[in-house]
Amino acid sequence: MSPHDQDKPAAPGADSHKGMDTARTLSEALPFIRRYAGETVTIKYGGHAMGDEALGTSFAHDIVLMKQLGVNPVIVHGGGPQIGEMLQRLAIKSSFIDGLRVTDAETVEVVEMVLAGSINKQIAGRINRAGGRAVGLSGKDGDLIIAQKLHRTQRDPGSNIEKILDLGFVGEPKHINPEVLESILESDLIPVIAPLGTSLQGETYNINADTAAGAIAASMIAKRFILLTDVPGVLDAEGELLTGLSIEHAQNLIKDGTISKGMIPKVETCIHALQGGVEAAVIVDGRVPHALLLELFTDHGVGTLIRP
Repeated sequence: MSPHDQDKPAAPGADSHKGMDTARTLSEALPFIRRYAGETVTIKYGGHAMGDEALGTSFAHDIVLMKQLGVNPVIVHGGGPQIGEMLQRLAIKSSFIDGLRVTDAETVEVVEMVLAGSINKQIAGRINRAGGRAVGLSGKDGDLIIAQKLHRTQRDPGSNIEKILDLGFVGEPKHINPEVLESILESDLIPVIAPLGTSLQGETYNINADTAAGAIAASMIAKRFILLTDVPGVLDAEGELLTGLSIEHAQNLIKDGTISKGMIPKVETCIHALQGGVEAAVIVDGRVPHALLLELFTDHGVGTLIRP
């Protein structure tokens, strides 16, 4: 090959076609990028997507890209399996009522250690290594989440008498202070939040991550509330994915039993967020690579979109 031949451009081929595909994708994404520029998107991060190393790294890169495109991501994470593992290692017995972990004083210390410690910092660290600027905090920091004790009742099938269940230090959001997150976002940082709250008396409460994320989304009047799950989304009676629902349709599906078990609280959280001012909520399969980008920046959503 002569020196002159080295200066010639490479013949068009696979790389050229790949570049064209990339350019076309970016061009098609432009209207969606404009739609979300400057807007807040609250993301509940949990399930298999959080436990898988490759998916966790992909999630971090997607969050950084969102931030670079002008979106303000607010992340609320879970950690049930990790809490269970730590309690087992410490030989602390744990039980559940209606899917909620009964949390005594000893257990809530472990919950805080795992959620606000190892998990929270791991997620923030991944985002930072991907080129972002994430800051880890819990709902206790800056009184972000003022919580109250969660009260549940259960009807005895024999006597039909309703009794109050004591779940210990399990709480629900009473008030969200969005100024804390607004200050973080104004500093061009990405908040990563552990779902813990503090009562007016200074007690620590363990809060369901879906519930905490929905309350935060409503307080921020987020453009989108996205729940990453381990299922494709809401399924109909035949097991087919429902790509779009209204609040009324979703409520009817709960009443007739189509939406059942663990999907009920997720859908109810979405409804509460929408009633609080969120424009739309999406239940997305977090196992799908780049699920966030597909949902926000294409017209090929990968989950169930719920609108008012």
